[in-house]
Amino acid sequence: MKVVELFTSINGEGTRAGELAVFVRFQGCNLRCSYCDTMWANERDCAYTELTPAEITDRILATGIRNVTLTGGEPLLQPQLTELLQALAAHPELRVEIETNGAVSLAPFGIEAPWRPVFTMDYKLPSSGWEQAMVTENFSLLEAADTVKFVSGSLADLERARDIIEQYDLTHRCHVYLSPIFGAIEPVAMVEFMKQHKLNDVRLQIQIHKVIWDPQKRGV
Repeated sequence: MKVVELFTSINGEGTRAGELAVFVRFQGCNLRCSYCDTMWANERDCAYTELTPAEITDRILATGIRNVTLTGGEPLLQPQLTELLQALAAHPELRVEIETNGAVSLAPFGIEAPWRPVFTMDYKLPSSGWEQAMVTENFSLLEAADTVKFVSGSLADLERARDIIEQYDLTHRCHVYLSPIFGAIEPVAMVEFMKQHKLNDVRLQIQIHKVIWDPQKRGV
């Protein structure tokens, strides 16, 4: 498996925001979103280390941290991901989350299996340039512990997010987060939108790691 980073930090977003986590960042992605903050990890010439699922599991266990975030790039593109999920599931103290871009089917990755991870799945809004790539069938595979995240950069993005939330009844299926594109939209404008449209059970979340560290800093 092509690992470009393996480090411990706090979760900057998601249901366990602020908690310690081990991050495993994989190389490569099938999208090129306009606001991507890890584009370097998506390039073919990005340096990576080849690690087996067993080696990754051993390194995670050595940290003593229970939360595990598999990210990228796009982790669902890694050929041995199923083997890694099975290896991690052999350690029930670990809580495994996959951050995925919404453009890869969730169906092969443990939806009915005991090693199913928690999914934090993006829905790419118009400003990303990739809404047409979204696999909307994924919505039916989400469970209560999962999250759909809408990264928004404009009021038009927020309107589209509201449409999708209502169309797929997402607040009754899973967690739903709105997150601003860093530097593109003010969070106060997003709060006003939420108030105007009475977006109950939708949460605004700002990426904590970009507040604590330089937004361009890696390994945090």
